Amino acid sequence: MIGAETMLPQRVATRRTVIRLLLTAALCLASALPASAAPAAPVAGETAAPAPAIDEEAARLGQALRQEVPHLIVDTPDSARAWIEYAQAAIARGGYKIDRPQLLVVVDRNPRVQQMRIVLAPPDAPWQSLGGSKVSTGRPRGFEHFLTPTGVFPHTDRILDWRAEGTFNENHVRGLGMEGMRVWDFGWQRAVKGWGPPGGVGTMRLLLHATDPATLERRIGSAASDGCVRIPTAMNRFLDLHGVLDSDYEQTAQRNARFAALLLPGRMPTALAGSALVIIDSSEDPALQGSTTPPAAALNQGSAPAQSRRAVGVNAKRSAASLGPLHRPHRFAASKHRRRA
Repeated sequence: MIGAETMLPQRVATRRTVIRLLLTAALCLASALPASAAPAAPVAGETAAPAPAIDEEAARLGQALRQEVPHLIVDTPDSARAWIEYAQAAIARGGYKIDRPQLLVVVDRNPRVQQMRIVLAPPDAPWQSLGGSKVSTGRPRGFEHFLTPTGVFPHTDRILDWRAEGTFNENHVRGLGMEGMRVWDFGWQRAVKGWGPPGGVGTMRLLLHATDPATLERRIGSAASDGCVRIPTAMNRFLDLHGVLDSDYEQTAQRNARFAALLLPGRMPTALAGSALVIIDSSEDPALQGSTTPPAAALNQGSAPAQSRRAVGVNAKRSAASLGPLHRPHRFAASKHRRRA
């Protein structure tokens, strides 16, 4: 008969042996699993890959861009990286928060560039450039012309957009394009004037819109506008049809008939819709870089979204028509800018 004193060490040894065998078996099983069976730990300095649903929607939009926008500009890896870096820097300066995957419309007012990109900006994954087109921003010289301001300009339901009537002005030009073209309204903004003392700043209405396809659209690609951002008719339709900047509008349209009436009835809104127009300047000319602030006290309201929205002073209860003649620029051949020293 074996005493208790003899059996206890044997039991302890047996338990240690069993635990050792179980650990060995677990390690062997883990090494036998394929790499996709368990997620890899993120490497320091890297971000997680976007969810498959985001990639699929981005691919769908990219294909739609190629089909719907002639002469689409597609970036090389280097040019895409440059666009993304400028956009990220502008977002950081403006304090705009990227808290979900969303699309940005990024415009470069550099006179040698004059282009835009649709950029997918997820909060925790690499950004992507889906492609873009030529644009036309403000001509920096001329009476009632402004240098298009830089910054981040939110497109919110505090201002109701409108659609072009397609009427001709006294120069037989449809300034906002054909009838039904969307006009995105970003409110009153401070910008450098093209007349008066050098560096003078005034207030202009910042719009994103199409232009006359028979006359002015051929000038897209050069700085020729009064200060707004002109885009090709096909790009206007794409942004409108897919609701690229309509994240706020889609929600408001569910409870506000005027917003619902503005949106296209047959639209195909993307789940990645955003609400920010980002205007950058990649020019190496210091006189153009950040030119909304040549005087130290001048405010670039695009870099302060909350202040910009308060300055506009327009809410969803007021229609575009109620803003008066200054808000109806090309429709009645009136100036779209309020002259202010």
